[in-house]
Amino acid sequence: MTAPAHPPSDHFDGERFHNPPIGDGPVVQAGGRLLPILCWRLGGTRSPWPTGIVDPPPAGDPLAAPAAGMLSLTFIGHASFLIRLGGLVILTDPMFSDRCSPVGWAGPRRARPPGRTLAQLPPVDLVLVSHNHYDHLDLPSLRAVVARDRPRLVTPLGNRSLLAQAGATAVTELDWWQETAVGDARVVATPARHFSARTPWDARRALWSGFMIEGPAGRVLFAGDSGDGPHWAAIAARLGAPDLALLPIGAYDPPRLMRAVHMDPEEAVGAHLALGARRSVGMHHGTFQLTDEPIGEPPARLAAALARRGLDPDAFVTLAFGETRPFPGRPAPGRNGTAPRRVGSVRDEPTPAPKDEPWPAS
Repeated sequence: MTAPAHPPSDHFDGERFHNPPIGDGPVVQAGGRLLPILCWRLGGTRSPWPTGIVDPPPAGDPLAAPAAGMLSLTFIGHASFLIRLGGLVILTDPMFSDRCSPVGWAGPRRARPPGRTLAQLPPVDLVLVSHNHYDHLDLPSLRAVVARDRPRLVTPLGNRSLLAQAGATAVTELDWWQETAVGDARVVATPARHFSARTPWDARRALWSGFMIEGPAGRVLFAGDSGDGPHWAAIAARLGAPDLALLPIGAYDPPRLMRAVHMDPEEAVGAHLALGARRSVGMHHGTFQLTDEPIGEPPARLAAALARRGLDPDAFVTLAFGETRPFPGRPAPGRNGTAPRRVGSVRDEPTPAPKDEPWPAS
């Protein structure tokens, strides 16, 4: 009998990954509901999106190092950000292609070009890949980054072979709550409620996650793709509140199909509060039309949700496409002056994720 590729856990049964149930609720998985998806896609309910949007020249300089006590963020589009955290240059889910698809002639096409081209970005030290969907793991974009910069890549379990197709050799796979050191920073894979698939036959064979990156300049959460759930509070309790959280706010309509795997803006505000984030930035909107909502609805609903809760509009913002903006950083020690508890460390090969803190019950 062949041993499982990864250690069994509350989110891996030896063959496929899954989202653990919340409390006493059932395990509800995405990626296998083909008939409802087909009915939705054939129903013609999508709001029309413009194409060929030309954005104004972006503000800020992604080549400039952040000032002391600050970090900088550049929004490239969708879930692609350039993060400058101290001396570390990080690229998340790099996506510069015209379509997010296995082929170049079909599939969701960009409403606007990338806010910055790869040529306009500094050399990249670290690439974070949250999961294997085509809008997050784009092989042509990864090939270009790897060929130019030879960065370190960190990704959840099961994605190494895909990244090898992009020419990547310095790849670290992590289970939820595992960590790896990158320079003077640590990267921890954080839970997310989503799924994975590249074909109709490989659903949930690879894991999905977010990442907490912590270094001397501060602590940043890149949430990846996720539905809402108790994992936000669990991340804060285990790793500390982030100075900056990058949270998805789009691809939520129709809710009956999307809520399990994507947050709407109101849920994203709840995640911001559960994390205790100092500041948050919205992502996963305005680039590829994946669902039914109008192109400008997510930022508008985000602003309304903040106003209803009486929150400062600067607490949770969206950036212009291509914009580089500084944000306050924070030293690596926790808010009480003590370093956060370390979890399962990883260098080249993963170690089993800790079992002492299971998925929260509520």
